[in-house]
Amino acid sequence: MKTKVAPKSSINIVTLGCSKNLVDSEVLFTQLKGNGMEVTHEAKKDKANIIVVNTCGFIDNAKQESIDTILRYAEAKEAGKIDKLYVTGCLSHRYKDDLEKEIPAVDSFFGTNELPRLLKALKADYKQELVGERLLTTPAHYAYLKIAEGCDRPCSFCAIPLMRGGHISRPMEELITEAKSLVKKGTKELILIAQDLTFYGLDLKSENQPSGRKLKELLQRLSDVEGLDWIRLQYAYPAGFPMDILDIMAERDNICKYLDMPLQSGSDAVLKSMRRGITREKTEDLIQNIRSKVPNIALRTTLISGYPGETEEDFEETYSFVERMRFERLGIFNYSHEENTHAYNLVDDVPEEIKQMRSDEIMALQQGISEEINQEKVGQIFKVMIDRKESGFFIGRTEYDSPEVDNEVLISAEQYCRLGDFVQAKINRAEEFDLYGDLV
Repeated sequence: MKTKVAPKSSINIVTLGCSKNLVDSEVLFTQLKGNGMEVTHEAKKDKANIIVVNTCGFIDNAKQESIDTILRYAEAKEAGKIDKLYVTGCLSHRYKDDLEKEIPAVDSFFGTNELPRLLKALKADYKQELVGERLLTTPAHYAYLKIAEGCDRPCSFCAIPLMRGGHISRPMEELITEAKSLVKKGTKELILIAQDLTFYGLDLKSENQPSGRKLKELLQRLSDVEGLDWIRLQYAYPAGFPMDILDIMAERDNICKYLDMPLQSGSDAVLKSMRRGITREKTEDLIQNIRSKVPNIALRTTLISGYPGETEEDFEETYSFVERMRFERLGIFNYSHEENTHAYNLVDDVPEEIKQMRSDEIMALQQGISEEINQEKVGQIFKVMIDRKESGFFIGRTEYDSPEVDNEVLISAEQYCRLGDFVQAKINRAEEFDLYGDLV
């Protein structure tokens, strides 16, 4: 007499939000694979019977996207299309009690630091030997390296500490081991991420070394990893910026001349209310020093439009600030009124249409700046990493561009490029946010 064998469970991980969430999903993916489980990441066809949604809870739009995704899979579960639905990540951490009441179809909700508990629910063991190992969901040639978790900054508008907790640096040896492992698997570019890179090491205790920031030391050691062609810095904080990292950036060819430093506003009144710990004048001095110490560096920043109390004069100051600083890359978000933040005590008094209008004006200004900067690159030759092939073009990036968010270089597919390789490309045409080139 034959006994029926239950079909093997299959898990699909769905990731929403930023690159830090993506790394968390990759760690979960690695642990599940290490347990011999069948797992996919954002499978195009939902054949899995278990879904894990890794949510974002940063601003209103991100929260809505997360809720809509959860509801879609909750409906699929109620229709019998999937067996289990688990939710993790920032939204789940912050609003767990409310979500449990509102979406009872979800089997369980998990916070941002509950990986072992999530694995247990998925009938998997937490494998300590896999710490530092990563199965990538990005193309193999680049990877994000999360060097710290959480944030100690007091920014009035930000809910990240509510979801991610205080700043915790990852041990340096663990990061170096992970970097070497990734390089062995074909990674050529590491993108360093954290809520604030500049705090790295302040909390690390060592018998041989005094306490203090250790980002420069980490950069030196990563730069020495053989086979690592590009190291990129994202999410640096301007107040108390560690100037010593600029020397190593200027010295080492494999540290990209690129820095992502969200500045949020160009108005002193708004910066003070935001509790950013810096003035516009000090910010401008910092930018000048960075550009002086690292010539040709590409600076990326983000701003917030419509912070509580932002007047037309405040906006004009920010507009003028952007006009003077001529950032190579810039993005802007409309202010989102987040519960339990310091700014939530203020009146969200800038109408949505004004927030959007100011955002549009800043982006129109930036579009012109970006086009002017790009036009200066016509006729020049750049080292380009090829990311993908799409619509008749091989699409890549220079060292001045991070994946997903920055400019791209398009090379006609009539010229052969291999994905993940570096090529030399001469720029023959430029638009606001794209360059067109030919192989040299």
